[in-house]
Amino acid sequence: MAGAADTRAGEDALELTILMPCLNEALTLPVCIAKARAFLASAGVRGEVLIADNGSSDGSQQIARDCGARVVDVPRRGYGAALIAGIDAARGRYVVMGDSDDSYDFTALGPFLRELRQGAQLVMGNRFAGGIQPGAMPPLHRYLGNPVLSFIGRLFFRTPIRDFHCGLRAFDRDSMRALSLRCEGMEFASEMVVKASLNGLRIVEVPTTLSPDGRDRPPHLRSWRDGWRHLRFLLLFSPRWLFLYPGVALLLLGLLGQALLLPGPLSVGAVQFDVHTMLYAAAATIVGLQVAMFAVFAKVYAVEHGILPSSRMVENVRRWFPIEIGLVVGLGFIAAGIGLSLYSVAAWEGASFGHLDPSRVMRIVIPSMTVTTIGVQLAFAAMFLGVLGLKVHARR
Repeated sequence: MAGAADTRAGEDALELTILMPCLNEALTLPVCIAKARAFLASAGVRGEVLIADNGSSDGSQQIARDCGARVVDVPRRGYGAALIAGIDAARGRYVVMGDSDDSYDFTALGPFLRELRQGAQLVMGNRFAGGIQPGAMPPLHRYLGNPVLSFIGRLFFRTPIRDFHCGLRAFDRDSMRALSLRCEGMEFASEMVVKASLNGLRIVEVPTTLSPDGRDRPPHLRSWRDGWRHLRFLLLFSPRWLFLYPGVALLLLGLLGQALLLPGPLSVGAVQFDVHTMLYAAAATIVGLQVAMFAVFAKVYAVEHGILPSSRMVENVRRWFPIEIGLVVGLGFIAAGIGLSLYSVAAWEGASFGHLDPSRVMRIVIPSMTVTTIGVQLAFAAMFLGVLGLKVHARR
């Protein structure tokens, strides 16, 4: 990486690289390159057109060179792999990336460059604001896939972007490289926006148009497969929504159920809830706590390995939940659970170890089991967090 930076510094500085990933785009590549070069010339921008070829077998590489573009060969397959290599090889301060299928207009990059010059670090195109020509986007993508995934992205990561998956976008090259983008597939598009949002980059959105692509073959995108990969990425990058909120909801529901049933059976109309329901509420409490702890584990792990930036939650866990406190709290819960168990044994002894009313005794046994299990979870969670923190202590 340092070598690439040195090479770039030694060349005449370019302001803009127009980057296109390519896999067998011989039919549309010439017109895309011509439009990109026309923009550079008309706007008076010192720049280049760079093709990140992902192993084309139709002669796209030579076509690109003949049309005046520079080509970087990327043997590792994948949309993200091609773009990551292209960003590393780019010589411009700014990079505009767009598909090489002639669906985006490379002569209309003025708004993107203007926002970059005014300090934006990521400029996203918005096809819904700029216009989608008939036949340019399948109805499944236009009315379900893109709106749903974009809404989830805005909700999870508090970003204003309304078109999460627009393929035409521009960015400050150094700012983007600092994010250490890693996804090699189609989910790269989501990773760029998510990491830019989490790291506080200045992101703006400009209208852009989408035209039907000029290919004579089906697109590389697979709707359900790639849609799931985007959704999976959004979930995995948000432990709060994947683990914390569902876990806390389940935990509170379980605690509420046990509290309502602790005094005795509860009737709602003709339906009566008793210890059987209380047992399920106890299970919800235990599972909810475990899922919520997964949120802490995932967040701490992601921060320690540089996947996600640090947050207040991680800092609070480090400060207020060291191994010793976790063990003390966990052992306290275990002791309370054992105490309740002994109380139930004493009640059994009072009946000469004979028959007991299950409805009464289980109201002691179930909470004792719940409290004991919570204690064990907390104690081992503290130990596991200590293991996750070993890397930090070793680095220090």
